Amino acid sequence: MTDFPWLTVLIVVPLVGALVTAVLGRGRGDDALPKQVALGFAVLTAVVGILIATQFDTGAGMQLEETHTWIEAFGVHYAVGVDGLGLLMILLTVGLVPVVFVASWHEADGRSPAAFFAWALALEAFALCVFAATDVFLFYVVFEATLIPAYFMIGGFGREGRAYAALKFLMFQLGGGLVLLAAVIGLYVVSADAGTPSYLLSDLSQIDMSTTWERWLFVGFMVAFIVKAPLFPLHTWLADTTEKATPGTSVLLVCVLDKIGTFGMLRFCLGIFPGASEWATPVVVTLALISIVYGAFLAIGQDDILRLIGLTSLSHFGFITLGIFALTTQGGSGSILYMVNHGVGTAALFLLAGYLIRRKGTSLISEITGVENRAPVLAGLFLVAGLATLGLPGLSQFVSEILVMIAAFDYHWWVGAVSVTGIVLAAVYVLWLYQRTMTGPPVPADAGMKDLSRRELVAVVPLIAALVVFGFWPMPLLDAANPTVETLLEHVGVTDDQPTVPVAEEGAH
Repeated sequence: MTDFPWLTVLIVVPLVGALVTAVLGRGRGDDALPKQVALGFAVLTAVVGILIATQFDTGAGMQLEETHTWIEAFGVHYAVGVDGLGLLMILLTVGLVPVVFVASWHEADGRSPAAFFAWALALEAFALCVFAATDVFLFYVVFEATLIPAYFMIGGFGREGRAYAALKFLMFQLGGGLVLLAAVIGLYVVSADAGTPSYLLSDLSQIDMSTTWERWLFVGFMVAFIVKAPLFPLHTWLADTTEKATPGTSVLLVCVLDKIGTFGMLRFCLGIFPGASEWATPVVVTLALISIVYGAFLAIGQDDILRLIGLTSLSHFGFITLGIFALTTQGGSGSILYMVNHGVGTAALFLLAGYLIRRKGTSLISEITGVENRAPVLAGLFLVAGLATLGLPGLSQFVSEILVMIAAFDYHWWVGAVSVTGIVLAAVYVLWLYQRTMTGPPVPADAGMKDLSRRELVAVVPLIAALVVFGFWPMPLLDAANPTVETLLEHVGVTDDQPTVPVAEEGAH
């Protein structure tokens, strides 16, 4: 079974689905068939992902590897493989896409829904290739390819002003991509000087490059990942995008595509540039702390619900990056766990906010009140997703934040103290958002407002269930993440501090 090209199949299935959906949508008056076919391909992709997970051995490192020469002169290969980090990102992706399709069934009606679903499948295929790539050149190609479907999903579907948001998104991402390209070319020079040119991660991680080269190449990769994640100060595209795009598009961008940034920090920054990663830690930790606090304050001041949810992710990505560069097993495992839990919780918030906006006809918080009187199920699920976002014990994000906070205090007490303010501010923006929109007297104009439909519940209830299940039982996620973190930290050359045990004085009893 392991000789079967599982990862290639995983990538090809949604790509074929995108092509079939696009062809079926051309010149048809009935939009149901293309959407049904797209959902079928998304579910099939999820099944392949689950089959890959059943074959995965958590303690065996990189698995299901495929390596084929692509451009021999430059040492480029089509090379894919999966470890615990990649597996969790793949499962998050294949799980969210069918959910988005069900939730967005009528989101693009009147504007070529087949195109929306086809672009989403293409985005899924490229993202899966990113998370499986073990060749840096292949990673760069699909890293940039994700921008194509993302641009058309933002600019083609959503609210007024979406064209500007799509262009701003593309300019920021292309800028980061150009810096990454320079670093990728630099890796070729370094590997060629070391003997044989190669972009394979296994070869690059063993190269003994000079300190100057390593630091400059690290900066090139890190700039691109800071844009993608995003982190302060290269985050300004985020709020405009989530405000103007459809909620389904925002889920795929923030909960899947943006994870490429923090995934890249772990896979490539720590994996290829261990010395430079340790050298840059003070600066990266500072940027992470600014993102945590600044993102939370920005969220508190928003009146647009989709913009608010988008800005909360600036704060959350600060926590994820902080855990990565604290360089401890708790921080690394907490960051990977945070990536999964943030994806699930924020997806639920975006979709529920979309349901609310569809009913109210506005996304302005100041114009929404008393929803729990007319749609109690919607309000209740929104509260659970919001409480997960602020890290309530018993919900999945709490475990992630505790691990990152332990790592932050281990790094330095003041780092932990500053990061705690992000948790406090999260409680402010979540509870204030709920109080302003869901509580209060019922609005007479909302007398005919319907609660969540069966289709809407089918989309969002699995996300809420995951928040609860992994809040009480996070070990399956940690079992997958821990070996990857231990391998990376060993490569960087850092170990966790051992607990100090006082030694009793001689003769003491």
